[in-house]
Amino acid sequence: MTLNVEKLDNSNYKVTATIEGKDISAKFDKLAKEASKTLKVDGFRKGKVPVAVIKKMYGEKLQQDAEAEAIGEVLQEAYKEANINLDDVIGNPTFEKYEEKDDNIEVEIIISLRPQIELGNYSDIAPEYTKEEATEEEINEELDSIATKYSKAKSIEDDRALQEGDIAVFDFKGILNGEAFEGGSAENYELKIGSKQFIEGFEEQLIGMKKGEEKTIKVTFPEDYQAANLAGKEVDFEIKLHDIKEDVKPEIDDELAKKALAKEDATLDELKSHAKKIIEDSKTRKLYEDELKPKILENLIAKYQFDLPKNIVEQEIDNLVNQKAQTLSKEEIEEIKNSIEKLDELRESVREDAVNSVKATFIVDALAKAENIEVSDSEISQVLYYEALMSGQDPQEVIKYYQTNNLIPVVKMGMMEDKLFTKLLALYENNEEEEKEEA
Repeated sequence: MTLNVEKLDNSNYKVTATIEGKDISAKFDKLAKEASKTLKVDGFRKGKVPVAVIKKMYGEKLQQDAEAEAIGEVLQEAYKEANINLDDVIGNPTFEKYEEKDDNIEVEIIISLRPQIELGNYSDIAPEYTKEEATEEEINEELDSIATKYSKAKSIEDDRALQEGDIAVFDFKGILNGEAFEGGSAENYELKIGSKQFIEGFEEQLIGMKKGEEKTIKVTFPEDYQAANLAGKEVDFEIKLHDIKEDVKPEIDDELAKKALAKEDATLDELKSHAKKIIEDSKTRKLYEDELKPKILENLIAKYQFDLPKNIVEQEIDNLVNQKAQTLSKEEIEEIKNSIEKLDELRESVREDAVNSVKATFIVDALAKAENIEVSDSEISQVLYYEALMSGQDPQEVIKYYQTNNLIPVVKMGMMEDKLFTKLLALYENNEEEEKEEA
């Protein structure tokens, strides 16, 4: 075996080697002999299977194993020659060449290492920003929103007709072909007009009715309605309106504060402070997502220069190419499949984004370790659980989906990023305060 190791940069080594055919044959024979002692073959006693039989039955697999063993020895020799610590190796080595020539095998392999990043001082990474304060109008709108949550439905006193936003209390009976159908009737049902809970045209025909009034309306079920016997059918609904209610909001006062803050001695001033914080937190989150987070990433990428592991960059290019492929037409995808040049163009079009993404990942990881920032499994589960509840999904199913599709690391990275960037922003705020004090 001949071998040469070339250091391409601080994160990548190129191994060029020629594995002689006689070495592969020797390994092939050794593996066949070992297999003859352990494999069970019909017609032969265990341990007494002729090597020739083993070679005939498992020749292709033995050849692959022999070559794999030889490659393993090439890598071990390369690690030794280049004094590479196995703990520094990241990902799997990648082949740039694997060619059988004159019974020998010629290979070119890239070994990639985890980058070593000199962090230095990074307190100036966070961009300048000013927190936006809540206006009086916004605070009043938030107080009104809080009061709405504690609204109570009360029957209207005046003799007016049902209108949009009212709550109708009524009986209904669905009639199809002269007969009531299953699931189409209810008594004293409460429906907020405009909520779109019923099929299209139902609520609209209730508007204008008065208490005690009876009416028959016609509606047509959608063609894709889940009940096959009703899908696309026109039916009658017999309606009797018993009552009209409207939501009545409580006064915005100390009593509302006690309910909203779950505190017996809460005051309206405290509720206003609470509303102010909700608004300003929301503004800060928007500022963070829209401006601060992208700017911090941009600053980090610009500040630190280091060599990236080629295999990780290529993996990220693969990911971005697959994502982009989702947006292409069938014709465009076929064109790329049939053209190496088109595929290369597509890969090059996402290379810069891939490089920046990989670079940012290593920087964030290094900074998180420097700041002792961690994200536990329980934190990830809590985030996924909350997101599932907010979207009306089964939390266990959502967590299982993320696990099955290997998306947990992505979630973890995002959470770690947010924790780190929050800390960097806090450093900026502390620097600002110190400068003000010095001034």
